[in-house]
Amino acid sequence: MDNIAGKKPALIWATHLSVALLVFLWLFPTVGLFVSSFRTADQISGSGWWKALFPQVQNTMIRTAAPETQQQIDGKYVIAGNLFAEEGDKPGTISVWGTSSRAIDAYKAGETADLGEDGLLTVEENGDYRLVGETQYSGSRGERVFLTARTPPSFTLENYRTVLFSGKATDKMGKAFINTFTVTIPATVIPILIAAFAAYALAWMDFRGRAFLIAVIVGLLVVPLQLALIPLLSFHGAVVEWFVDLMGTPDPANARRFLTVGSLGQMLGFAPGDTINSKGYLGVWAAHTGFGLPLAIYLLRNYMVGLPKDIIENARVDGATDFQIFTKIILPLSFPALASFAIFQFLWTWNDLLVALVFLIDSSGETTVMTRQIVELLGTRGGNWEILATAAFVSISVPLAVFFFMQKYLVRGLLAGSVK
Repeated sequence: MDNIAGKKPALIWATHLSVALLVFLWLFPTVGLFVSSFRTADQISGSGWWKALFPQVQNTMIRTAAPETQQQIDGKYVIAGNLFAEEGDKPGTISVWGTSSRAIDAYKAGETADLGEDGLLTVEENGDYRLVGETQYSGSRGERVFLTARTPPSFTLENYRTVLFSGKATDKMGKAFINTFTVTIPATVIPILIAAFAAYALAWMDFRGRAFLIAVIVGLLVVPLQLALIPLLSFHGAVVEWFVDLMGTPDPANARRFLTVGSLGQMLGFAPGDTINSKGYLGVWAAHTGFGLPLAIYLLRNYMVGLPKDIIENARVDGATDFQIFTKIILPLSFPALASFAIFQFLWTWNDLLVALVFLIDSSGETTVMTRQIVELLGTRGGNWEILATAAFVSISVPLAVFFFMQKYLVRGLLAGSVK
């Protein structure tokens, strides 16, 4: 009698513990990525992200102000300032310092070091320093000071400025962010529109071969994406060549370049010598649509079959056509399933790299998506963990927002058709 419906199982605590463990394992790296995106390279290399909210003790090297800032006071040349201000950091507390990397603890805060011909250097606990010399200082850089300081928590937005607004093509992700939206939104909307019509036909319209079509769609769910990439790319190229042949005469050296253009091609703005590339947004939209349709039709069909049959029959008795039933009854009632697939498709296309590499031109950078941009950052910024962390979090921020705002529809859509 322990498994009576409505009674909690004895091991419910194990279920709760497992869920809590999974949530922790998912949140731990995500929060770490978020915190690291606001830290500098020195902070990331010096301590873990979980220590970012606490004061830290770190060894660093800071230079005094340049000799051009020196002043002559009482016959001596003086350079004064604050070490933390020189670096633009928040004020800290210095415990020990030195003038050589081999002896960074040679002096305590407040003590004076004899630099020989370079004069006397005094460093206070709050970072104030005073360099006094008998002769005028020359050169373009100040004296090096190695110190051990306790600094308060500090965060910066400089990583986001570099990633989103940097002038370098390998760093700037603002363009890649827009390109990813350009790929993702149509690649999500188009399969939903097509699959909704197909699912309604397979669920509520009686025609010959319907069961066979359903079996084919279920079989397509197990076709690997990698298996279809090359045939699909070849087919796409063949369509381009057919289009060039239809609009004019193809160049014998390149079947995708116009040798001459017919009247229809001229109306569309083509000219002799124009080349139609088989790679671009149209190709990646078609690829994502083709790979997403089997799952979309399967989910939507299962949901629509579970809708009350009486509503459909009453609408037909009242004279409603199939199109009216579909647009005014089925679509509004199928919103949870539509939203469920939209989440799946959006997350897949947003995080996709393979299809983008195959169907998009990335050499110019005009169609580079975020996943491709992060790969380039790994090559150009492999040691800059702060830049990589920021770029990665920018990439996952949109999928996180989409998932959290629409997760209730995801659960309802996945359970559609499982219970009568």
